Amino acid sequence: MTVAETLAAFLIKTGYDDLPEQAVDHAAMIVASTFASAACGTNIESAAIIRDLTQDRGGRPDASIWFDGGAKLPIVSAARVNAMMSDAAASDDSDLRNIVHAGTPLTATALAVAERTGASGREILAAIVLGYEAAGRIGEAIMPHFNYRGHHGCMGAAFGAATAAARLLGLDATQTAHTIALTATSVGGLTIAANTSVAREYHAGTVTLLGLEAALAAQRGYTAELSILEAKRGFCDLYAGTDGSNITEGLGDSWDIVTDMAIKLVPGGHPYHALAEAAANAARDSDIDAADITAITASRPGMTTLTGPLHPKDLIDMAHSPAYFLAAGAADKQFGWANATQEKIDDPVIHALIDKVAVGPEPTENADAYRQGATVTIDTSNGRSVTNTVLIPTGAGCLGIDWVDIDAKYRALAPSAPMTDGQVDASLKAIHAFRDLAHIATLIDLLHQS
Repeated sequence: MTVAETLAAFLIKTGYDDLPEQAVDHAAMIVASTFASAACGTNIESAAIIRDLTQDRGGRPDASIWFDGGAKLPIVSAARVNAMMSDAAASDDSDLRNIVHAGTPLTATALAVAERTGASGREILAAIVLGYEAAGRIGEAIMPHFNYRGHHGCMGAAFGAATAAARLLGLDATQTAHTIALTATSVGGLTIAANTSVAREYHAGTVTLLGLEAALAAQRGYTAELSILEAKRGFCDLYAGTDGSNITEGLGDSWDIVTDMAIKLVPGGHPYHALAEAAANAARDSDIDAADITAITASRPGMTTLTGPLHPKDLIDMAHSPAYFLAAGAADKQFGWANATQEKIDDPVIHALIDKVAVGPEPTENADAYRQGATVTIDTSNGRSVTNTVLIPTGAGCLGIDWVDIDAKYRALAPSAPMTDGQVDASLKAIHAFRDLAHIATLIDLLHQS
């Protein structure tokens, strides 16, 4: 069998009862995180533009646009809009190996399809776990070369949406293999656009659309080249110069949603979360005042210079500014959702510290343990030098994720939609009991109550 056929067979035959409890729990957490991020994104212009364009186009009322009073669109349209809202807020999830935000497209897709098919909570959670597995494995097969070549990590996320859709539409293994193949020949997106503009969320919407469309086409008998992942001049060869054989190694031995997924518990680019966390730890634990800081030095494997905007002016800049994360963490002795507000982005105390940020030598001790981690040293005017290391950012699945943190994120961001306190409480309760939902409409309706 081809790689696509082998992977598809595994994805289709694996049932809810075959999945570890932690994987299922993380899937429910991703639902909560995606809703929270989407609530925050409802008022972001880029998402609103696509929402309005899509609503103008209309179509069958199959699936809901979240937080929009019960408005419904065709499943592809609804999934695209919802994914864009979540990604626009830069507050969703990441694969720590490649910073692919797989959870957003696959969750938006799974819930949209489930509205049409009537899938249960357990079926949806299984689709999310397995969608994350497909996205993670295929993303890893082309990492890091695709990034070096300027391709945006959204490519991997498309396979998550495709897999979730295939499962919930009831596709067989052959149809699912063709879904994967069609997705492979469809995806694109450039990092240069994603890092500097609202194209990032456009990519999230596009891969959602492409993955779901591939499943719908395969359902009707559309086919593609099944050897596309491993073939010469195929997907893996083109983007990474490999044959993709590692995609199917050890299927079922571990789960990417546990080992490599991380949920953002603070806003902005995931590679910078550990920078802010370590800076905040150092400043807080040693009670360092911002006025006393003379230098902030960051080091991590592969970090040789400060990338992104030095002095961010808006959310896009902030999300891609390691200097801002370091300075804000040190200034505030914490880093949270408030740091994505315009007031904080413009904070003169933070900007004064940005000019004191520098990159130090790459760590040589325990370098392999850094998974988007960082070491930060703060020097002060009285001669103190304090160092803190965060090897893996809080919110990573491999560290264990606490529902307390997910609940806090949901309560912080959901009111942006807006949602009343009662809606927040009721919807969060339903998410905690997600596996017992008979139909996703029970939860979706809670997002739309006035």
